[in-house]
Amino acid sequence: MGTPHFRIWDLTGVTQEPATQRSRDIVSRCLAGGFALAGIVPAQPSRWAAHLRAWLAAGKHGEMVYLESDAALRASPAGIMQGTRAFIVVADLYATRGMHSPAADGGDEKPLGRIARYARGRNYHDVMKRRLHRIADALRVAYPGSDFRTCVDTAPVPERELAVGAGLGWQAKNTMVIHPKLGSWFLLGAVATNLELTALSASDAPAPIADACGTCTRCIDACPTGAITPYSVDARRCISYLTIEHRSLIDPSLHAGMGDWLFGCDVCQEVCPHNSPRPGGAHASQDDRAAPHAAYAPRTTALPLAAVLDWSGADRERAFSTSAMKRATLGMMKRNAIIAAGNAIRAGTGTELLARLRRLAADETESDLVRATAVQVLRSLDGPSDDIRPA
Repeated sequence: MGTPHFRIWDLTGVTQEPATQRSRDIVSRCLAGGFALAGIVPAQPSRWAAHLRAWLAAGKHGEMVYLESDAALRASPAGIMQGTRAFIVVADLYATRGMHSPAADGGDEKPLGRIARYARGRNYHDVMKRRLHRIADALRVAYPGSDFRTCVDTAPVPERELAVGAGLGWQAKNTMVIHPKLGSWFLLGAVATNLELTALSASDAPAPIADACGTCTRCIDACPTGAITPYSVDARRCISYLTIEHRSLIDPSLHAGMGDWLFGCDVCQEVCPHNSPRPGGAHASQDDRAAPHAAYAPRTTALPLAAVLDWSGADRERAFSTSAMKRATLGMMKRNAIIAAGNAIRAGTGTELLARLRRLAADETESDLVRATAVQVLRSLDGPSDDIRPA
């Protein structure tokens, strides 16, 4: 572990040494816990509350109704825990810039449905929470009277805004947080605390980190479904949302753009210049904190579509026992696989799946979601057939 470099900002008057010392100690503990980046930001109202309200009012959150009910808390994240004074924010690398992405591997079976990089290893919720809980437990002992609440993706706090405030990067045009050395292949976690802390970053880049997107529009241009506008994403068109959060039928006009993505999508990150190899051939930087956490080593890069189409509930449970993919239900995974199968058939690489789709469309033991999606795809391929009964 290299020696952390610290930057302190937003200090007015005389520096409060105890708060600064505590902050340095906490950030050091986070780095020692294997996090690639760590920083601290004071608890304060969100600067993007009006933007969130407008985004919700436009319906761009799709079926994620929990974002509506939690909007007030996201606008005032200090309410996540009584007495919150600051947030500790960490980043966990699951890949590094310039790292070769392993070819989609589903054994000898093809065609395959791709899985987003972050979900190819162990479930990040468990991996990050376990370490953050250990850090919080140690801090309660070190600082009597302190309290902490760990938030990893499931709590209603604006993680990306907090990460920017803590000096972990800037929020880019595709809404991801990008660090100038590490790129955007990282996951975020936040810990609310009642401790008085100083704004602090372990990044060796200036804080706050300036937006370096410039005039680049690669993420916008490359998005297969046109979901991205500068600094905003319409979830209703985003492949990650559609395959992970959307629980019902997917608009057939979006099927072709979904390609072979079975769970999530990496396109906007793959084309980002800040995720390309660094000059000189280094993947991320010479900093020894730049290695992805071992828990995220890819175990599954893709799944055979034929296998997923035949899955039972038990099959899904076995496949997702330690995976973040458990977010998607059996019906959703089959729906996603049907759409990917349709695209493969259309491309001439999955003609053997056509009979399976016809069987699913007529199988009354399948869910309405699965049957109706099969009907959608079959109609797009060759029109309705007498042996297909809509759900």
